[in-house]
Amino acid sequence: MTQKTFIQAVIILSAFFLIWFGFSQIDFMKLFKVKERTTTMEHKLGDLIWNQLEDAEEIVYNDTITKSLDKLLKPLCDANDIEQDSLKVHIIRKDEINAFALPNNHLVVYTGLIEDCKRQEALQGVLGHEIAHIENNHVMKKLSKEIGYSVLLTAAGGSKGGQVAREILKTLSSSAYDRSLEKEADMSSVKYMIKADINPKPMADFMYQMAQDSGINKAMYWIADHPESEERAKYIVEFIKGKKLKNKQTLSAKDWKTFQEEVGKD
Repeated sequence: MTQKTFIQAVIILSAFFLIWFGFSQIDFMKLFKVKERTTTMEHKLGDLIWNQLEDAEEIVYNDTITKSLDKLLKPLCDANDIEQDSLKVHIIRKDEINAFALPNNHLVVYTGLIEDCKRQEALQGVLGHEIAHIENNHVMKKLSKEIGYSVLLTAAGGSKGGQVAREILKTLSSSAYDRSLEKEADMSSVKYMIKADINPKPMADFMYQMAQDSGINKAMYWIADHPESEERAKYIVEFIKGKKLKNKQTLSAKDWKTFQEEVGKD
């Protein structure tokens, strides 16, 4: 290699590394306001979907019921540094055994789920699972993958918003997340419960019970929309095996019974 060629090579390499270094210093997320745009989109989508639900469904505003659900959420949030006030919790009177998270921290719980849980810890496990979807940004990941970021952005901007909102609601309320995201939400919920001194075993029992109950309409309950429910129950049991678990109950037996009775009233 001649000296001239060597010098040219050095200049080219130096220029390459200078350009690379320059680009590495640029915050493209900030430059294009991607995070800000995504957050705004999520807020608009969540409120758009909730407004549709509010118009179409019977919302429960009974203080006894809403305050009891808040009490069940409180230890999970307090022990895990989750801001409870950031969660927009809604109870819908519906027989389906279901709960699901929407964009912008909306958490929807059907009365059918509350009635069907034999133990309050089982309900707390389901709530923790849905909170984990919110905390780990699973909701927007799922929607971006299955519906498409550009479609979501268009809907949030007002174009065909109602039509997309219905599709989003169907996607979030009746189909599972990726297997890895479901496991992450399960294990996050278990850890939330352990930190709050709540025994997670009833959550696993609830999953197993739902998986085995052939009398239930499989299209209309929480566990059926999540893959490999029996396997999930087993890995929760395996995770807690040998751990010294506490059994702190948030509601007294009397208050839990009253809560379920109130929920069951027409």
